[in-house]
Amino acid sequence: MKAQRCVNPLRDSCFRLCMFMPMIIGEIRRYLRDNSALRVSRSLRDTAYKALQAKEAFVREHQREPDIVELAKLMDMPKEEVVLALDAILDPVSLFEPVFHDGTDTVCVMDQVGDNKNTDDQWLASIALREAIDSLNEREKRIIRLRFFEGRTQMEVADEIHISQAQVSRLEKGALEHIRKRI
Repeated sequence: MKAQRCVNPLRDSCFRLCMFMPMIIGEIRRYLRDNSALRVSRSLRDTAYKALQAKEAFVREHQREPDIVELAKLMDMPKEEVVLALDAILDPVSLFEPVFHDGTDTVCVMDQVGDNKNTDDQWLASIALREAIDSLNEREKRIIRLRFFEGRTQMEVADEIHISQAQVSRLEKGALEHIRKRI
């Protein structure tokens, strides 16, 4: 439509498709870019397309697929940038996308994705630990926070709360015993 609007029928004697092809292609690219599911920067997309071209050239020359290191070397770029660029142009997949169907059961992507860090046991342990720490008195909470969440030594904790290192050790031991009993 945009190309057609640019044509002056009085001035242009014939509508030449080849003359308007770049404009049409540009409009199609703009539409696809602006209406895609995820926004990817132009430089990242350009890097990805250069990687795909380099990969095709490598396959033509060596009759095999290059690995990421070879591709990065060929492009004179860090391999992390090449991987990031190639991942950026992949189409997103729904977690509910079926990957297997045997007539009765359907296995979706969501069923195949695992999270070993955020399991129910981890959540429960985290809640139990938080509740056990909350049951300590303020001094013990501060010692536990400084020692285990901020990584301070017993001497540093002792200097900060103005007690001896031996007292910090004793209070820490008592607080940890209390936490163990609560968990």
